Amino acid sequence: MDTQIGIESAHFYVKKVGDLHYRGLLVCSGHTAVHEVAAMMARERVSCVFIGDSEYEIKGFVTDLTLRDRVLAKNLNPSIAVKEVMDSGIFYIDKNALLYEALLQMFQSKIRYFLVKEEGHFVGWISRTKILTEQYQGPFIFIQSLKQALDVEELKQKWRLVPLMLHQLAEKGIRASIINQIVTAVTDTISQRVIEIQMAEVGPAPARFVFIVLGSEGRGEQTLKTDQDNAIIYEDKANEKREHVRTYFLDFADRVSTALDEIGIEFCKGDFMAKNPKWTHSLSHWKRNYENWIQESTPETMMKYATFFDCRAIYGDFSLLDELKLYMDQQLQNPTEKFFMNLGVNALQYEPPLTFFKRNIKTFKIDGEAHFNIKKAMTPIVDLTRAFALKHRIFETNTGKRMEALRQLGVFSEKETKELIHAYYYLMALRLEKQALQIIEKGQKPVNYVAVNQLTKVQVVTLLEIFKVIKDFQLKIKLEFTKNIF
Repeated sequence: MDTQIGIESAHFYVKKVGDLHYRGLLVCSGHTAVHEVAAMMARERVSCVFIGDSEYEIKGFVTDLTLRDRVLAKNLNPSIAVKEVMDSGIFYIDKNALLYEALLQMFQSKIRYFLVKEEGHFVGWISRTKILTEQYQGPFIFIQSLKQALDVEELKQKWRLVPLMLHQLAEKGIRASIINQIVTAVTDTISQRVIEIQMAEVGPAPARFVFIVLGSEGRGEQTLKTDQDNAIIYEDKANEKREHVRTYFLDFADRVSTALDEIGIEFCKGDFMAKNPKWTHSLSHWKRNYENWIQESTPETMMKYATFFDCRAIYGDFSLLDELKLYMDQQLQNPTEKFFMNLGVNALQYEPPLTFFKRNIKTFKIDGEAHFNIKKAMTPIVDLTRAFALKHRIFETNTGKRMEALRQLGVFSEKETKELIHAYYYLMALRLEKQALQIIEKGQKPVNYVAVNQLTKVQVVTLLEIFKVIKDFQLKIKLEFTKNIF
């Protein structure tokens, strides 16, 4: 297996959808016969035709795969109306969206085509293959190869290539927020492929379900020092079926978690995993969990609520999580008085590593060498942003996007938002760089400790200023949530 992954020019990450030559729309009426649509596709040499009354009223689409799977494979009459076999799920993207964002959405949504939108109307379409061709041999090709992995062993071998890929991206100056998204897309894809492999072994699920990820993966902020944080929500079933459904999902969850651990995405030390019976339940049970956590509002339940607030669906029926979040939103409209107070206290558990007079980085010794924990240094930013997001019922999971949403609401000023975003992603970039080098150069497992003597003077000065910014924002939390500045 190759030990190098070609990384394309950083120019790809600033290119927009509109910079590519996308195809014009080929639209036909839903009443058109399937064989006529196929002839049209052959004549125009396209793999996708959109169905609708006009390019302003698109109702669906058909592809070469649609014709194969829904017409030929089922031996249907080719004279039937195309609306009978079309896909009705329409996905579109703005002409000014970045290419890498389009690819991430395509991988996460498992779609092959996007309608391109400009000033409120559709102007063309673009395929995943077209974007991948533009991207050459970069990480998105790697992600595509993960989707085609045959077994857990192949995924394990590919996971070992991720540190090198990450390091090459960082060397090219790719922003930490983009690298986070790429690493998250890699782990999402691995998890999805593992789920598919395990489901093929145990058979189809006896109920609708959704597999969700939590913590840093839920926020789309993964690094190389990552473990599993996941859970399963399944639909409620009649009493006589409950035991069978629960037995299936617990066995399934154990298989998935075990396979992920084998690949290198380790078991969660806090046991926040679907294999833990506490975190695989019916939708009604999950609703009771969230309600009880709000009602009790203890430091322990606040930790659970915070962990499960950072949740994101990656496989299954996403509507189950949507329904749960709708229930959460209703509960957050009338929380107990102590809910936000304890939420604030929970967000103040970690302080930036500053000495008393704020002139030096507070360190601890490992083998006689001074270090600081960069994960704990970043945690206050994640926690304070989450606390404000909860208060204002913002269900965006990513920290950077939460900050932007809070800025739009006027909760954070323009200056505050810029300072927080700069601080968070500077720390993230340093964390990613150190972890990648630890694996590549030393052959060691990545850690969240940074040796101070390996930092430049400029880095030390920058870190001190960042820690002061975090300290100031913690005062904002104290005033807003605990009504106490001491």
